[in-house]
Amino acid sequence: MDRTSNGFYEDFTPGDIYRHARGKTIMEYDNVATTLQVMNTAAEHFNEHKMQSSSAIFPQRVTFGGVTIATVIGLTMQDTAENAIRELRMDKIRLKAPVFHGDTLYAYSKVLDKQDSDTESLTSGVIHFEHYGINQNNVIVFQAERWVLVKKRLA
Repeated sequence: MDRTSNGFYEDFTPGDIYRHARGKTIMEYDNVATTLQVMNTAAEHFNEHKMQSSSAIFPQRVTFGGVTIATVIGLTMQDTAENAIRELRMDKIRLKAPVFHGDTLYAYSKVLDKQDSDTESLTSGVIHFEHYGINQNNVIVFQAERWVLVKKRLA
């Protein structure tokens, strides 16, 4: 997609793949603040001492999956939601590898399908995306499908 197009319905073509421009390094604050804010009590997200001194799978804190999901989807927004009317759903969410403090995430999107909206077909349509998040080592850490109602370019 031409980044100057602002992502109207007409700008998306099934089969297109986008590498989104920005990356985001996951900081301790991103993980710990969000984990505690949503009252997630799993020590694996905020207790470094426990992770280092136990027989845990990982020898350090692992980032809460909600942070990974929000970060990757956030990285896609400039290209996939500039003209979004509303988010319709997200499905087939997979957290495929752990994310740790200091990992940098990047996002890719593939347009799987597009359809005129049932109720607003003159002004909008539904774009069906598949999103991937990878870390700095090109390991896929996140995958999901997302449907967005997007404005059409009005003549």
